[in-house]
Order: sequence, then structure tokens, then C-alpha cells
Amino acid sequence: MTISRREFVRTGVGLIGLSCKTERPIGGRFVDGSFELGHRLRDRSPFPAPESTVRIPLVIVGGGMAGLSAAWWLDGAGFRDFVVLELEPRAGGNARWGENDITPYPWAAHYVPVPGKRATLVRRLFTELGVLHSDGSWDERFLCADPSERLFVHGEWQDGLEPVVGLTQRDRDEFRRFAAKMSEWRATGRFTIPMALGAESSALDRLSMDDWLAHQGFSSPALRWYVGYACRDDYGATLHDTSAWAGIHYFASRDDEERGPLTWPEGNGWIVRRLLEKLGRYVRTNAFVHRIERSGTRWRVYTPRVAYVADAVVFAAPTFLAPYLIAGAPDPGFVYSPWVTANLTLERWPAERGIPPAWDNVIYNSPALGYVVATHQSLRTAIDRTVWTFYWALADGSPTANREALLQRDWRFWKEAILTDIERAHPDIRRCVSRVDILRLGHAMVRPTVGFLAARERLRRMTSPERLFFANSDLSGLSLFEEAQYRGVTAAERALAVVTRP
Repeated sequence: MTISRREFVRTGVGLIGLSCKTERPIGGRFVDGSFELGHRLRDRSPFPAPESTVRIPLVIVGGGMAGLSAAWWLDGAGFRDFVVLELEPRAGGNARWGENDITPYPWAAHYVPVPGKRATLVRRLFTELGVLHSDGSWDERFLCADPSERLFVHGEWQDGLEPVVGLTQRDRDEFRRFAAKMSEWRATGRFTIPMALGAESSALDRLSMDDWLAHQGFSSPALRWYVGYACRDDYGATLHDTSAWAGIHYFASRDDEERGPLTWPEGNGWIVRRLLEKLGRYVRTNAFVHRIERSGTRWRVYTPRVAYVADAVVFAAPTFLAPYLIAGAPDPGFVYSPWVTANLTLERWPAERGIPPAWDNVIYNSPALGYVVATHQSLRTAIDRTVWTFYWALADGSPTANREALLQRDWRFWKEAILTDIERAHPDIRRCVSRVDILRLGHAMVRPTVGFLAARERLRRMTSPERLFFANSDLSGLSLFEEAQYRGVTAAERALAVVTRP
């Protein structure tokens, strides 16, 4: 099978010269399937009447991090009369995980930056989970081990993701000037996590990160790649498609001296596992919500088997689904990035050039985002087999066209695309890999596009009336663990106030 350059350009995938050249049999499959149910919603397909009705004060729609955070807060507040409805066979959303005979591994979100003092909810949760100790220190087992990051550039691996090999004096000057600019923005206190604690109307939101770099005179190809990689990594968007406010937020919202990040073999799935140990009794999996409607002063939430009658609803599913589920709900107009992630099972490690394998491994000028090593935190002295989680945000081109490509291309196509990309740094990768399992995420994360900060619809949904409270991280425009937790808890607080009101 050979894929032409024209086909790649047309689909926005961005690789060329792809051909099937596997030297050993490689197994694998697509692991997703729930998009078919989503398409039934999109197509307004009919659903059968539920078999029974359950009366309950509060329903949480969506068992991702926002929904589980809402449940965590409610349970901690002593409120027990609620249910979490999750479409998938297992809760977790973008923090889902898998495992094989080698190790657990993430399917999406795989770390949490060490939270600052203002991220009080995150610190409270991590204290409960034993990640943050009472003396303010972090459990060493969960801080990313060295080497944490490396970059493949000019034929070998270097330490860190900021390019240092082959830079001109002008490149180095621009990197220093960029770092100084980010320090100035950090000092303003306006770039916070959660973003709602500091965000305000800004002229930065009216231009793209690409335009901002140009206006500031940043033209170094290495610097522009580095900033562009940050936008693709956190937002699934190019410099042109990212608000300058969001682009700066990536660098100015974190302590530049922070240690970390916090990570686990299964990524943020470790957090989900721990939450489910406590909250699992509230969660109903395989519970596909296909309609939410008013019933007098209450809400009726329909799944194929059960209709729930609730006093209030926390809508923790992605906000773009609201118009398909709730009569009269407007389209928020958010843009979502499609992603491909894959877990590669390696029977042996490939040959290396430069520094040894790190937790996060990135290839310079690749259309993809590189891979993380699931066994990196292992204390074993010898690890022969491992699992790499490969990330690819389809940032270039139309999101709609890229979503179509996700479904039209078969597993063999994506397997070849992934291995061809990794071959840039590991020419012998095909002799090491035994499986490539692939997850397709059509709406993986919201994009903080130009103007997202001022979007009236986002502001309106933060204080949605009529006992329905939106909670997804897309309300922040930033698909981060901290934002999902903050939105989930905020919605739960408001819902509980309504439910317990005399």
C-alpha cells in the first residue's frame, strides 16, 4: 500500500512518502467505537423508550474528569443522592487508560503539572490521594523521573524540548527575549490555573499566537517550532488557530522553576482509578444519554433503559453535545481538535543516538507530538519490554476533514503513518514493535481560538439557569485536568445549592 503526497495534503495528515514496509508481523486494532452512538445523536436517530423510571435529586451526565470531580465534591460535602451516567464501558473520558501483561498505559491525558498554591482543589485532592504530604512535599514516586524530556534534532537526541543544537546567535537571543516576555506576563498574575481566577478581557484574545509572535519580532524557526509544539500539545491547534492569550497562558501560568510533572504508568488514569475506588457506587457505565428535557420544574434524563427524573443536572459531557440532547440549547460554536493516540507494545528497545530514553520523547518538525514511555517510572533495574504511548493532534487543515479521515482510513493506514513518523528517530522500530493499538478521538479537546476568552456563550453557560449546570473543561477553552476539576466542582456546588434549597 502506498499513500500519495496528494492524499496526505488533502486529508491534512501531513506525512509523505508512506509505504508498507513492515519486517515482522505487527498486530493491533482500533479500540474505540462509541462514535457510532454519537453519530446517531448527530443524525437525530430515534431511540427506544426506556424500560423504567428512577427518581433521584441530581444527575451528572458524563464520567470524565469533570463529572468525577463533581461527584468527588458532592460526596465530600456529605451528599449521596446522585448518579453519574457514563457512555463508555469505563469512566475516565480523556483520562482513560489500558493495560497489558507489561504495564498499564494512558490513552490520552498522561500527567498533571505540579499545581501552584492557587490550585487549591487539585492540592486538596492530591492530599487525599497521598500524592501531596502534610508537610507540603510531593511523593517522590509520582514525580517524573529523570530524564523527563528529550528532543530528536539534527540526527540525535538532546536533553529537554527547547532546541539547543544548531542554533544561531539570533536564535538564542530570541529564546532569551521570549523567556523574558513570559516572565513579565507571569508576574501580572492574570494567567492562572484555574483560568477563571485571573482571566479578564484582553487584547491578546483578539489576535492569534502567530500574529503576536510576528508583531513582537520573533522569527526564529526554532523558537516558532517550540511555541507551535506547545500549542499543538496542549490545544491541538496551530499557532494560527490559537488565541495569543492562550498561547501565552501555556508559558505564563506555571512556575518556571516547578519540579515535575506528576505522572503514573497509566497517566491520569491513576487518578480515575483512585476516584472510582471511592465513587464507583455512583457511576453507571454503558449509560448512553440521548435526551434531556424539562418535566415541570424537573429534568428528565433519558438512557436506553432508564429515564431519570432529577431536580438538577450537571452536564459534564462536552458542551457541543448540548444542542443534540437538550431542546432549544444553542450551539456554543466551540472548535474541537481531532486526535490519534496509539499504544505500541515493544518486545525490545530500539537503538539510540544521543541521551537515553526519557519519559517524553519528541521529534523536531514532526507533524505528531512524540511518545511517552509507560514504564519510565518503574523501579525495576532491567526492562526488556515496554509500551510507548504515541500522540498525534491533527492540527493542520480542517477539523471536519480530519475527522472524516479518522473514520475513512483503516487501521493499517494509521499504523503505517505512526511507524513512518517514529522511524525518523528510530529506523529499526519495526523490528521492535509487536502491536499498535489505536484510539481515534474526533473531538479530543476544545481549541482556544481567537476570541474564545470573550465568547458570550461560554460566559452564559458558566451560570446557566433552570437547574442545569454546565461543567466541562471546554468552558475554560483549555482542556486541562485542573480546568475540568474546577468546572466540575463549581457546577456541583451550584447544583447542590438548588437541590437542598427548601
